[in-house]
Amino acid sequence: MGSAGRQRRKFTPEYRREAARLVIDTGRTIAAVAAEIKVGEALLGRWVRIEREAMGPAGTPALSEGERAELERLRAENAQLRMDNEFLGKASAYFASRTAPRTSGR
Repeated sequence: MGSAGRQRRKFTPEYRREAARLVIDTGRTIAAVAAEIKVGEALLGRWVRIEREAMGPAGTPALSEGERAELERLRAENAQLRMDNEFLGKASAYFASRTAPRTSGR
Protein backbone atom coordinates (compact mmCIF):
# COMPACT_ATOMS: atom_id res chain seq x y z
CA MET A 1 0.00 0.00 0.00
CA GLY A 2 2.94 2.41 0.62
CA SER A 3 2.55 5.90 1.94
CA ALA A 4 -0.58 6.66 -0.10
CA GLY A 5 -2.80 5.12 2.57
CA ARG A 6 -1.05 6.78 5.49
CA GLN A 7 -2.50 9.94 6.92
CA ARG A 8 -0.05 12.76 7.52
CA ARG A 9 0.61 13.46 11.21
CA LYS A 10 0.40 17.01 12.51
CA PHE A 11 2.55 18.26 15.35
CA THR A 12 1.88 21.24 17.58
CA PRO A 13 4.52 23.98 17.82
CA GLU A 14 5.08 23.00 21.45
CA TYR A 15 5.76 19.37 20.48
CA ARG A 16 8.22 20.49 17.79
CA ARG A 17 10.07 22.74 20.25
CA GLU A 18 10.24 20.02 22.89
CA ALA A 19 11.50 17.47 20.37
CA ALA A 20 14.18 19.89 19.17
CA ARG A 21 15.16 20.65 22.76
CA LEU A 22 15.73 16.91 23.33
CA VAL A 23 18.51 17.10 20.76
CA ILE A 24 19.86 20.51 21.80
CA ASP A 25 19.75 20.09 25.59
CA THR A 26 20.83 16.46 25.87
CA GLY A 27 23.46 16.42 23.11
CA ARG A 28 21.91 13.28 21.63
CA THR A 29 21.96 12.80 17.89
CA ILE A 30 19.04 13.73 15.69
CA ALA A 31 18.89 10.10 14.50
CA ALA A 32 18.59 8.75 18.05
CA VAL A 33 15.87 11.19 19.10
CA ALA A 34 14.00 10.79 15.80
CA ALA A 35 13.91 7.00 16.24
CA GLU A 36 12.73 7.40 19.85
CA ILE A 37 9.85 9.75 19.06
CA LYS A 38 9.09 8.08 15.72
CA VAL A 39 9.55 11.03 13.36
CA GLY A 40 11.78 11.35 10.32
CA GLU A 41 15.35 12.50 10.80
CA ALA A 42 14.97 15.23 8.18
CA LEU A 43 11.85 16.56 9.89
CA LEU A 44 13.46 16.60 13.33
CA GLY A 45 16.58 18.16 11.83
CA ARG A 46 14.43 21.01 10.49
CA TRP A 47 12.85 21.51 13.92
CA VAL A 48 16.30 21.59 15.56
CA ARG A 49 17.58 24.15 13.03
CA ILE A 50 14.51 26.37 13.59
CA GLU A 51 14.86 26.13 17.37
CA ARG A 52 18.57 26.96 17.25
CA GLU A 53 17.85 30.00 15.07
CA ALA A 54 15.15 31.10 17.51
CA MET A 55 17.59 30.80 20.39
CA GLY A 56 19.82 33.46 18.87
CA PRO A 57 23.61 33.59 18.77
CA ALA A 58 24.20 33.50 22.52
CA GLY A 59 21.76 30.67 23.18
CA THR A 60 19.17 33.04 24.55
CA PRO A 61 15.64 32.68 23.24
CA ALA A 62 14.71 35.26 20.64
CA LEU A 63 11.47 37.19 21.02
CA SER A 64 8.41 35.84 19.27
CA GLU A 65 6.50 38.10 16.91
CA GLY A 66 3.87 38.73 19.60
CA GLU A 67 6.51 39.51 22.21
CA ARG A 68 8.28 41.87 19.79
CA ALA A 69 4.99 43.70 19.08
CA GLU A 70 4.26 43.95 22.81
CA LEU A 71 7.76 45.32 23.46
CA GLU A 72 7.32 47.99 20.78
CA ARG A 73 3.90 48.92 22.21
CA LEU A 74 5.31 49.17 25.72
CA ARG A 75 8.25 51.28 24.54
CA ALA A 76 5.88 53.70 22.80
CA GLU A 77 3.66 53.84 25.89
CA ASN A 78 6.70 54.43 28.10
CA ALA A 79 7.86 57.32 25.88
CA GLN A 80 4.37 58.87 26.01
CA LEU A 81 4.23 58.55 29.80
CA ARG A 82 7.66 60.19 30.11
CA MET A 83 6.48 63.13 27.99
CA ASP A 84 3.26 63.40 30.01
CA ASN A 85 5.23 63.34 33.25
CA GLU A 86 7.63 66.01 32.00
CA PHE A 87 4.71 68.22 30.92
CA LEU A 88 2.96 67.80 34.27
CA GLY A 89 6.17 68.71 36.11
CA LYS A 90 6.54 71.89 34.05
CA ALA A 91 2.86 72.77 34.45
CA SER A 92 3.09 72.22 38.18
CA ALA A 93 6.14 74.49 38.44
CA TYR A 94 4.43 77.13 36.30
CA PHE A 95 1.27 77.23 38.40
CA ALA A 96 3.26 77.14 41.64
CA SER A 97 5.21 80.22 40.54
CA ARG A 98 2.01 82.06 39.52
CA THR A 99 0.37 81.81 42.89
CA ALA A 100 1.60 84.54 45.17
CA PRO A 101 2.18 83.53 48.74
CA ARG A 102 -0.70 84.74 50.84
CA THR A 103 0.12 86.68 53.90
CA SER A 104 -2.34 87.07 56.64
CA GLY A 105 -3.33 90.62 57.49
CA ARG A 106 -3.02 90.17 61.24
